[in-house]
Amino acid sequence: MMALLSLERLSFAYHRSEVLADVDLSMEQGEVLALLGPNGSGKTTLLKLILGLLRPCRGSIRLHDRDIRTIPRQELARMVAYVPQVHKESFAYRVCDVVMMGRTPHSAFFARYGETDRRIVGEALERLGIGHLAERPYTEVSGGERQLALIARAMAQGARTFVMDEPTNGLDYGNQLRLLERLKVLAGAGYTVIFSTHHPDHALAVADRVVMMRRGRVIRDGTVGETLTPQAIQELYSVDVRVYCVEEGVQVCVPAVRLGNGAVP
Repeated sequence: MMALLSLERLSFAYHRSEVLADVDLSMEQGEVLALLGPNGSGKTTLLKLILGLLRPCRGSIRLHDRDIRTIPRQELARMVAYVPQVHKESFAYRVCDVVMMGRTPHSAFFARYGETDRRIVGEALERLGIGHLAERPYTEVSGGERQLALIARAMAQGARTFVMDEPTNGLDYGNQLRLLERLKVLAGAGYTVIFSTHHPDHALAVADRVVMMRRGRVIRDGTVGETLTPQAIQELYSVDVRVYCVEEGVQVCVPAVRLGNGAVP
């Protein structure tokens, strides 16, 4: 079966300083892939390349077997959507207005949004459980609700592939879990998700595959069980951890901190 997204020998440099080198990666429709790696490992640069915001020095990126450099910007926006870290808008747009911005790739310049656009926006809000926030100022809802609004905007955009750069950054514990739950629901509905994170637990919770990066290179790529081992996480982050199965199908990663004279067994 042809891969939805395929990266081959992808490399990139900032001012002749190479930050990505020979990255090979592929994804299937409906897959959730987590990118793990310390700061400076190249995760954000890789996401920007997939979005077409940067051009590789070498290698290729193919989406639906098309080189993304040949896909017009407006068409690409209908195929891949970016969900940024939660942010605070400068203006008090309504939540529905923020989500409506996702309809931009489907309209002509200065065209008014129509009934179809409003219906799609409403459906996206309801699907994420925030329909009741539609008329609320975006600046007055919680961080978790703003992040769900950004996902709704991506859904309204019509894209089936979401690129998320540390989507839980800045969220409290409860909102992190609620966001991860929504990612699982999206994957179940056939959306493809690639997200970066610093938390192995988040990858354990929702990912089908994990790619570990260090110094611009992929050092591990495989299923959660293959990659998120205590040894691999220790090599990546230089910390001692344990991975426990707390119940069937649920695993957690905890640091092996010293307590008294001993350590976590």
